[in-house]
Amino acid sequence: MKKAYFFDETVAIQADAVLNMVHRIDLPRIVLVGRGVINSLGDVCEELNLKNSLVVTGEKTYKIAGDKAISLLSDKGIHVDKILCCEANISTVEMVKAKAIKMGAEAVIGVGGGRTIDVAKLAAYRSNTFFVSVPTTAAHDGIASSSASIKGLEKPYSFKANSPIAVIADSKIVAESPYRFTASGCGDVISKAVSVRDWKLAHEENNEYYGEYAGSLALMGSNLIRQNSLLLRERLEEGYRILLEALVSCGVAMSIAGSSRPCSGSEHLFSHALDLLIPGVALHGEQCGVGTILMANLHGLNWKAIRASLKIIGAPVDADTLGVPPDLILEALIKAVKIRPESYTILNKARLTEEDAKNLALECGVI
Repeated sequence: MKKAYFFDETVAIQADAVLNMVHRIDLPRIVLVGRGVINSLGDVCEELNLKNSLVVTGEKTYKIAGDKAISLLSDKGIHVDKILCCEANISTVEMVKAKAIKMGAEAVIGVGGGRTIDVAKLAAYRSNTFFVSVPTTAAHDGIASSSASIKGLEKPYSFKANSPIAVIADSKIVAESPYRFTASGCGDVISKAVSVRDWKLAHEENNEYYGEYAGSLALMGSNLIRQNSLLLRERLEEGYRILLEALVSCGVAMSIAGSSRPCSGSEHLFSHALDLLIPGVALHGEQCGVGTILMANLHGLNWKAIRASLKIIGAPVDADTLGVPPDLILEALIKAVKIRPESYTILNKARLTEEDAKNLALECGVI
């Protein structure tokens, strides 16, 4: 007996819309991860024919890796200048951009933590130069993404920027940074369990584009960090490599998706809300980790397993370890849905009341 096939016009129109979607995918040409790879910075820039470069670094990270980066570039005959980055705001970005244009830089090289990387990345984009990422910490997934988080505005805002043409992630330098940054990076990667689910939800209920490959790539990173939480807690070389590779993969996932959707969902909105309510108390990835516990519960995911992994790693799992008063946790839960109204997440569906927020936080042990 032959099967009957029925033509669904609505499904066909949706399929055509997906097929007609086009976005540019810019990926790093060179990625080096491992112990001592910063020593290859000069070789990489020489290979990429970047003969005139501006190094963006911070006061502390200049001593850690910025000075060495400049020496390595100079040794290869590359003309190099430096600029110190103090704040991740628009005025700093414009200052770096102006210097890059004035010196005719072919590349802006960010050597430092997330703040420095974001400033260098956006300045490179605005000055139409290549961007090279040399992270000194593994605190969040911005080391290889095409978006930059710049603060000082009314709302936390991500700007379109350049994907790095190269990423030089030295695990020795990262291992020597305060462990709190590493635990924060783990929280950021683990949070993809929720952000990918939010993205799927937006597709299912709001007909938003969902890219299965990008989603799977981000989710794989989350699973790998959870599976290797003991390696990270013991601060072993293999653990640092897995984390750095996962952070790079998250950046690649966003480039493939053409947006931050696979790596930023309701848990990030919760973190952004905390940034507005109590800025500077906790790190981005720490806040995302706690947000992931809460949002995983709303999604019906195994939030207890996520909480256990974060606890093994040594990342915050509640208001106390996060350093945030319980009442602000609840306020952030209510406020989060309003941070980016255009981003449909589980918070839009849950429509939390104050009582709901309190019950959720209590159930998860966050307050």
